[in-house]
Amino acid sequence: MSPIAATGDIRLKSVLIATDFSEASGKALRHALAIARHYGAKLYLVHVVSSQSITLGGPDAVNAATEIVWRDVRQVEDRLVQSGELAGLPHEIIIRQGNVWEELEKVVRQEQVELVVIGTHGRRGLGKLLLGSVAEQIFRRCECLVLTVGPGSLQEASIESSTVVWPFLFATDFGEASLRALPYAISLANQFGAKLVLLHVVTPAAMSEGLQWHTADIIQMRENARIASLRRLEELVSQNSKLTVEPEFVVEFGSPSENILQAAETFQVDAIIMGLHRATHLGTTSHMPWDIAYKVVCSAGCPVLTVRN
Repeated sequence: MSPIAATGDIRLKSVLIATDFSEASGKALRHALAIARHYGAKLYLVHVVSSQSITLGGPDAVNAATEIVWRDVRQVEDRLVQSGELAGLPHEIIIRQGNVWEELEKVVRQEQVELVVIGTHGRRGLGKLLLGSVAEQIFRRCECLVLTVGPGSLQEASIESSTVVWPFLFATDFGEASLRALPYAISLANQFGAKLVLLHVVTPAAMSEGLQWHTADIIQMRENARIASLRRLEELVSQNSKLTVEPEFVVEFGSPSENILQAAETFQVDAIIMGLHRATHLGTTSHMPWDIAYKVVCSAGCPVLTVRN
């Protein structure tokens, strides 16, 4: 049986927002609040006082920093209560000390968190895109769903909007990881009555056999690849689930990350949904599928939901 054939509507029971009280995490918090409220999920607001403080200032410095964090997070909670954003929303504040990723991972497992929301700066450094060390660890290692909210994302989540319904973009390479992500894309589109744009990018490597062919042959091969890819996209939807809004199928050629970002901008999507293969060597440079997802997450003008297989 197909891995998505038996799936129904996706429901979230728990959402975790990892915050460092920066502007980036503040934007992510607003998205986490909207998602938790929509699903009636419990919201976990988590901050970890880094173990680096122990090395630099000793235990007393860490304890003092933890007290300051508790004061700051209570102020955030009071503000959210006064604004009504936490009204009727189950939530829990968790403050930990230690290695940031290790402590977050413990919370995710202990509380059986289903979605982690993180904010990133997506800036460039030394000629490459960077998420930030903690955000990258979460993105690469977290076993549950991860929603990355970058600097190009809207300040407020449009998930609660009743006036404008933006499309969702599902980017697929037809691999196992993207098949794992597809039911989430379908469920999101159906829940919000939005169009789902399904995109497949044919890479230069996939067309390399035609490099020595005549121009006419290459054109024909591209057309054959386009038709085959469109047929496969249609089959993914028709065989596994029914969308309430007519989907759109798009096939492009070239760089996957560039075409995904361009499609997101062209269709003005609310979010990009992508599958991620489980990394085998977390301490080394990522292989190509990870590289694609990393570039998209760093540069997207909307949140990116990544689903690990």
